[in-house]
Amino acid sequence: MAVFDWMLGARGRRACLILMGAGVLAALALPPIHVVPALLVAFPILVLLGCAPERGRTRLLYGWCFGFGFHLLGLYWITEAILVEAARFWWLVPLAVPALSAVLALFIAVPVWAAGFAPAGWARVVTLTGGWLLADIARQFVATGFPWNPMGSVWALPGFPGDVMIQPAALVSVHGLTLATVFLACSPVLTWRWWAGGLALLLVWAGFGVARIEAPAPPDQPVTVVLVQGNIAQGQKWNRALVDGIFERYLELTAAGVRDAGPGAVVVVWPETASPFQLATDQEARRAIAAAAGGQMALVGSVRFDQRLRPRNTLFAVTPDGAVAAAYDKWHLVPFGEYQPDWLPIGIQVVPGGGFARGPGPETLHLPGLPAVGPLICYEAIFPAQVVDEADRPSWMVNVTNDAWFGTSTGPRQHLAAVRMRAVEEGLPLMRAANTGITAAFDARGHEIARLGMERTGYRVVRLPGALPATVFSRYGLVIPIFLGLTAFLVGVWRSISYRRALNPLKG
Repeated sequence: MAVFDWMLGARGRRACLILMGAGVLAALALPPIHVVPALLVAFPILVLLGCAPERGRTRLLYGWCFGFGFHLLGLYWITEAILVEAARFWWLVPLAVPALSAVLALFIAVPVWAAGFAPAGWARVVTLTGGWLLADIARQFVATGFPWNPMGSVWALPGFPGDVMIQPAALVSVHGLTLATVFLACSPVLTWRWWAGGLALLLVWAGFGVARIEAPAPPDQPVTVVLVQGNIAQGQKWNRALVDGIFERYLELTAAGVRDAGPGAVVVVWPETASPFQLATDQEARRAIAAAAGGQMALVGSVRFDQRLRPRNTLFAVTPDGAVAAAYDKWHLVPFGEYQPDWLPIGIQVVPGGGFARGPGPETLHLPGLPAVGPLICYEAIFPAQVVDEADRPSWMVNVTNDAWFGTSTGPRQHLAAVRMRAVEEGLPLMRAANTGITAAFDARGHEIARLGMERTGYRVVRLPGALPATVFSRYGLVIPIFLGLTAFLVGVWRSISYRRALNPLKG
């Protein structure tokens, strides 16, 4: 207790360092570490130390320090991508992650600043909780969005416990789980009645999860999916001397997977930009894929050039006769990685040629002999309510990704946790093919039914699970978490106003 009192009595630089450390501690709860109890220490420090100063500027600084520590650990893996091209971008190694963390920390600083206006106790916690959720939703859209590592993702635990705890995402999305998680993490600063309420919330939460995963599963769909993982290092993907060998590896894995799949409808899935040849124009490459697929449909990641000669990150549907049945272009591009934002000053060139051109948005592909599919290319899978065309609801989702940029860091594992959450939110099975891992398959409740680990070459053959009826969240989208966040925030504001009027009745 003496240590805790010492921390809470800190001011200035010492307080900043303590809050930064608390943010790092909170990040330990994220996938794949999942030290969830760490939140019960980190968030009370944030509430009691970060939200306490009367000066708003100090609260902003303290909240920013917590956010900076949280994102610094949570996003360290971005450095791995820079090291792939260290000869060109070595100077970014000490700058990129701290700079991004500094920006994202603002989305935590603002709720902490707002919470400081509320009186200590439940009003401050509720204000912080609602503000945190609203800031997270804003993070999904500001500057094209980067909603990585929402606090609700801490519940994407491996196996049965995770299956149980992520089920309410079908109602409120991962954002709703964030609301509950932040409140529960702050509850140690409240009275025993609030502790009892938090325990009741956890019991209802778990009870709902158990009931949902034990409900009868929908019948499997009449198609088998072959997920191919080529395991090509990022530094080798575009090496001209290696392209033939890379392509041949994928063809061999495809043929073996289709043989193992047996009779019936089969669809083969290659990862993002797996084909080193441009399938839009290379008929010979398409025919080779069709031959390896043994007369089955193949979904293959490749690059194509549009009429303006801009590259597009594309998923091609290659038919048994080697034709292109459909092509889906990635529309949620990674800023500074896949494209250069328009707001950069003229003359600053970060991405050669401006990078990729974006597609029109979520789309459902209707392919011969297959259930309708909603494609997601890599980064697109981290955006709740923006992954499928709800007006033309698919029967399953497919996520193709590279992830070779990030080695064996936590990045690919956090990416996988986000993909799993999308399956629950939409009530749709999701098949994922990754280049170097993690290739995986999830049913419509987010239960993992197949996996091929990192840095392994191979394939997985999966019978496509059935789809559930449209979930509450898939029907209403972000309206639900926005309503919950606003309600919590406004209750805190109302309590703050009432408290100040009680203290200053003449001014009320």
